Amino acid sequence: MKQNELRPPLGSKHKRKRVGRGDGSGHGTTATKGTKGQKARSGGNIHPRFRGVSSRSNRMPSKPGFTNIFRTEYAIVNLRSLSVFPPDTEVTPERLLEAGMVESLRKPIKILGDGEIDRPLSIRATKFSQSARRKIEAAGGRVEEV
Repeated sequence: MKQNELRPPLGSKHKRKRVGRGDGSGHGTTATKGTKGQKARSGGNIHPRFRGVSSRSNRMPSKPGFTNIFRTEYAIVNLRSLSVFPPDTEVTPERLLEAGMVESLRKPIKILGDGEIDRPLSIRATKFSQSARRKIEAAGGRVEEV
């Protein structure tokens, strides 16, 4: 086989559609663009990011209420997870970080009363829920806000 004998497979090559070359071509008059309207005109294409002529506020996603930018985000620890510490241990934010109960010490730590505590622990944290405080003191432990 020689280079000049190479041919593309049958059906892989198509003739180019020549539009606007008279009615006899089958693609005359409107040149396959339909009739009237912006897209039928020369140079009449819409910018891909154009989203209509309505105001910017109409195009913004609506969300009820508002977001308080001064909100304090707490790292939350439940009483249930404090059972890994032996009795009479001082539980500090650093100990909670070592145990993997908080991701970092950047956020203040809040102890919530979900679960039960069966041992006396001395716990230091930024905040405590009322139920957590009650349960810790009932178990003979101590609560200290840092």
